[in-house]
Amino acid sequence: MEGTPVEPPVALRARLTALRRSDTGQAAALAAATMGQQLLGLAFTVVFTRWLGADGYGSLAALLNLTVILLVPGSALQIAAAREGTLGRLGEGPELAATLARWTRHLLMGLAVLAALSALAREPLAALLNVDEAWAAAAVPVCGALWLLLCVQRGLLQAARAYVPVAASIVLEGIGRIVAAVALVGLGAGITGAYLGTLASFACAAVALHFLLRRRLGPAAPTGARHSLRALTRASAVPIAALVLVAALQNADVILARHTLAEEDAGVYAAATVAAKFIVWIAVGLGLWVLPETASSRAEGLEPRRVIARALGLIVAIALPALVLFATVPALLLGAAFGPEYERGESVLFTLGCAYALLAATYLCVQFLLGDHRRGFVVVLLVAAVAQPLLLLGAESLGSFAVTVLVVQAAAAIAIVVLAARGRGAPGVTNPTSVAPALR
Repeated sequence: MEGTPVEPPVALRARLTALRRSDTGQAAALAAATMGQQLLGLAFTVVFTRWLGADGYGSLAALLNLTVILLVPGSALQIAAAREGTLGRLGEGPELAATLARWTRHLLMGLAVLAALSALAREPLAALLNVDEAWAAAAVPVCGALWLLLCVQRGLLQAARAYVPVAASIVLEGIGRIVAAVALVGLGAGITGAYLGTLASFACAAVALHFLLRRRLGPAAPTGARHSLRALTRASAVPIAALVLVAALQNADVILARHTLAEEDAGVYAAATVAAKFIVWIAVGLGLWVLPETASSRAEGLEPRRVIARALGLIVAIALPALVLFATVPALLLGAAFGPEYERGESVLFTLGCAYALLAATYLCVQFLLGDHRRGFVVVLLVAAVAQPLLLLGAESLGSFAVTVLVVQAAAAIAIVVLAARGRGAPGVTNPTSVAPALR
């Protein structure tokens, strides 16, 4: 009947649907997925530190640390694929499907060759890592190659603004890693099985996204423009440099703490950084939304800075209550999470929380600047990444160490935010084809 009010459940569902489809809702979904992935990673650490023991987990950590280094190029390739796909430079529909099919073939062929070479070189790889698990060491380069394929798939989904499948794949990858690793270790595969859980989760996620993309894009065009993966990789040089430098800003302090501080203090400091870095994990998820939306806004003649303003607003809203907790109950948080021996980190938790909140802002602005096709900001990151370890060598206590990190992160964040706020000219005045070379 006309004038009859909508039933509350229907109205609620409508509001939830609108929120889910909005920019804010999709950004929040990616942030939540990345946060979930990091929590699953923490759960992985908790499970296998206890199951494998200190010596066993030390070997697993060495394998995983090398893997993390090898994942940086893939993450940068995802940025390039998302940016170029958003601007239509990789084709659309059948043409994009053909591009993806050709890239997939090339990556799988390279993966097969790399797997064979890694198997032959498994003993030297194990010696390089100082681990006994030669076959696990051989799987490390294979993980890096498989990650490249997974990143290309996610980048093309980002370009299509299919953020929910990207978010779902991130969470399911983390769950699959734990399930596969637990199953393999339970079957007696030990440290090798725990590591191969990562390889298995990458493979399952890549297969799932392959079928999803094939259904979304349709059949591949038999002919059309050939978009080069090699050209896309060359175009990723700036993102690779930027992400490596951000990774250095995020991790160099923990590495230096083991050389500068007493052993027990270094352990307390590392635990405190784990608690403080959760804000950075959220920023990583938001970055998956920031980059393609920035590129799209620039191409459509809209003001791209509205994207970074919204993302930074979300980070501030999340960081402020966390910093209140870090300032008021730091010992309770650290003791509950890691045990009473780590409560001494209460003196630095708030300082580190501020430092990593600033790093989260830096990361989001880096994603924005990459989406806006700018490069000069890399110099700022380089200076900060070099300055941080040099300054930390002179820090001799937990307090001075944390303050030094805060000073470096603050300087870097201020410089990068200023660059992002300045803009590079009125939107729409630049021909999109002049922003980055066409990939052919």
